[in-house]
Amino acid sequence: MKLTREIKTAILVIASILLFIWGYSFLKGRDLFTSYKTLYVEYQSVEGLAKSAPVTLNGLVIGKVNSITINENTGNLLVELQIKSDFPISKSSVASIYEPGLIAGKQIAIEPNFKDKTIALSGEKLTGNIKLGLTDKVSDQLVPLQDKLEKIMDNADKLISGVNNVLDKKAQDDLKISLAELSKTMEQFHKASISMNTILDDNKTQIKGVVTNFNKISGDFSKISDSLNKADLGKTVKNLNATLAKVDGIMDGIKSGKGTMGKLVTDDALYSNLAKTSKELELLLQDVRLYPTRYVNVSLFGKKNKPYKAPVADTISKK
Repeated sequence: MKLTREIKTAILVIASILLFIWGYSFLKGRDLFTSYKTLYVEYQSVEGLAKSAPVTLNGLVIGKVNSITINENTGNLLVELQIKSDFPISKSSVASIYEPGLIAGKQIAIEPNFKDKTIALSGEKLTGNIKLGLTDKVSDQLVPLQDKLEKIMDNADKLISGVNNVLDKKAQDDLKISLAELSKTMEQFHKASISMNTILDDNKTQIKGVVTNFNKISGDFSKISDSLNKADLGKTVKNLNATLAKVDGIMDGIKSGKGTMGKLVTDDALYSNLAKTSKELELLLQDVRLYPTRYVNVSLFGKKNKPYKAPVADTISKK
């Protein structure tokens, strides 16, 4: 059988039409070889949700937003979802609008209820929900922060106004003078620090010697300390305390008149007798010195000794 030119033309036209329909459906996101079902969700606001936005189930894209229309009766927005029929969705599932990121637009996520075995048929409605995206959360956090910043700015304005009222012309001039003086002081301090650094650099050798001597002294002191520790200083102090205690006992005995030393210190009669005896001994020695012949009898020619004559007066008391 030989095909005529008219049949070839008809086949080419039909193929072109089918190819155009398939291409148009492909561009619209619809596969001619896949069956779909239509579900509806009603929202009060779909800000950021656009037509052809993906519809996901646990992160897997199972459809798209086919259209967004206004419900004239309620004033809400009716969103038509085109979902592949291969994914069974229960009637109690929730369709939530969410924001997957800062750059991507809003999408719809199906939150399935696997306990509900009643499958939603084409043309039925699902429950709608709106989740706050990252941008919305940031906005919610920024709103109170903005209020606080406004209050801080108001307080800052009041503070600046108060400072301006307090700092009159004279106070401002005094403040400028104080700042100038402070600048001069800091400059002088800088010069002093430079001079101190110069002095330290010039006397670095002497300072190093002083430090070395100090280290040597500290080492010697450490050796002395070790020697004192080895010498059992505690035992020496203990013996010294015992000796001082004995000395205190002796001194207490002397004060109370015990013993020979105590009697000598406390007995007045003994002192008087000793003084009298000493005085008489002194008189005796004086008499011996003045008149030795009374006590030593030496006669070469048989001369008689003169009889003893007591001194008329105490020569010692006359001195």
